[in-house]
Amino acid sequence: MALDLFRAQALECPIYRQYLTYLGVAPLQITTVQDIPFLPISLFKHHLVMTGQWMPEVIYTSSGTTGAEVSRHAVSSVAGYLHHARRTFELFYGPLNEFHVLCLLPSYLERTGSSLVAMANDFIVASGSPHSGFYLKDLDALASKLESLRDGRKVLLLGVTFALLDLAEQFELDLRHCVVMETGGMKGRRPEITREELHGILTRSFNVPAIHSEYGMTELLSQAYSAGAGLFKCSPTMRVLLREIDDPFSPEYRGTGVIRVIDLANHHSCAFIESQDLGRVHENGDFEVLGRMDNSDLRGCNLLVG
Repeated sequence: MALDLFRAQALECPIYRQYLTYLGVAPLQITTVQDIPFLPISLFKHHLVMTGQWMPEVIYTSSGTTGAEVSRHAVSSVAGYLHHARRTFELFYGPLNEFHVLCLLPSYLERTGSSLVAMANDFIVASGSPHSGFYLKDLDALASKLESLRDGRKVLLLGVTFALLDLAEQFELDLRHCVVMETGGMKGRRPEITREELHGILTRSFNVPAIHSEYGMTELLSQAYSAGAGLFKCSPTMRVLLREIDDPFSPEYRGTGVIRVIDLANHHSCAFIESQDLGRVHENGDFEVLGRMDNSDLRGCNLLVG
């Protein structure tokens, strides 16, 4: 399936086709997934990457520091994206209507075009709980709500990293009844710390056994989730490969390398994207995010160095 999609996008996605031509790659000569060239994610900053001709229903944009150029991802169907994101979450965590969903995403709510906010809002709606909602900067109200929701229903606290640290510093909370999930991102608000340090602070402050994590990006439609220790499991439409750090054209690599993502849900744009994240892939396909490449721009997720 991946090879079929590659060949279709190699012909019908102008940006990808131009990139392959630049590399001197003939699509029909690619016979294994490991040989597929991956489109550098930076190209989403300068081009709308689209397969075929169609009118975007929405163009999602990436987060970034003030003045930084952002990526744009044209999406053909918002409903399709949200349905896929919901199914992925429920695959790992169960039905959303069994949760209260509380979202602490201040930097994302303060701008337009965030795919994360769209996903979080859909989770809130799907939960059907009157207690679900966004919290921009009202940490007092959030802390009170978290303490009061002990009705036997699961609670998801989904938050950007710097805001979860703000919450942990200002309140003593026992959140053993919650799934605390970080989406990454200091957004320049705090010094960068390792994922291990972050999770250590949050587990102690919130009295939880583990901090969960979501791995996604504007340029993808699929997500991966970690139930602790920064070890991510991919959705069924997603696979992570690596290349060598010092060789952008290296074949599939074992060890610490640059993360490449196959996202079969990205059939409308490009399903083969090379990120600027560093990671490690395990034999079972699970992966870790260890940091970002030197000189890569600051993004709203995956800024933690390992």
